[in-house]
Amino acid sequence: MNGFWERVTFAFRCFFSILFRADVPDDIAQKLAKPPAPPPQAAREAAPSVSRLKEVERPASESSDRAVQMLALLQRDGRLIDFLAENISGYPDAQIGAAVRTIHDACRKVLDTYVNLEPILNSEEDQPVTLPTGFDPATIKLIGNVAGGQPVHGLLRHKGWRVKEANLPPLPQGAGRMVVAPAEVELS
Repeated sequence: MNGFWERVTFAFRCFFSILFRADVPDDIAQKLAKPPAPPPQAAREAAPSVSRLKEVERPASESSDRAVQMLALLQRDGRLIDFLAENISGYPDAQIGAAVRTIHDACRKVLDTYVNLEPILNSEEDQPVTLPTGFDPATIKLIGNVAGGQPVHGLLRHKGWRVKEANLPPLPQGAGRMVVAPAEVELS
């Protein structure tokens, strides 16, 4: 059971780290996999850096505002931030499981409503795959015994996800862009 909760924790941490920084936390990456071998010098020179691509695609302020907006939607409909901020160590597993099911359903609806995701690789997980020569290392992470040339042969451990289309509502004006959930005050 401990492995399950560790994976849940890793999944949440990775999700928010990728959402805000476009990066997997170093401690998780080190624990789960060996870093991939750097691409050949010619490939590094030919491909623009990831940070340069982000600058070209969207101004940084709108990008971070959209990340906050996605968190706000997950909080509004799924109470995800409340769940993650809660210390759940004192609750029995059955109670946590029931809460996770509710949060999962609501957050999944948010994703289904606003983000069209597609797998990066359509093969079945834990089945052999062959990666083409020159595959994009931003979309496929090599783990395990990373050595040798291309094409690469291995087992698919995770299909990966990419956003095919995002249909987020218009951003609010002013300071509201940075609000994940407003404070609530009940008047008597």
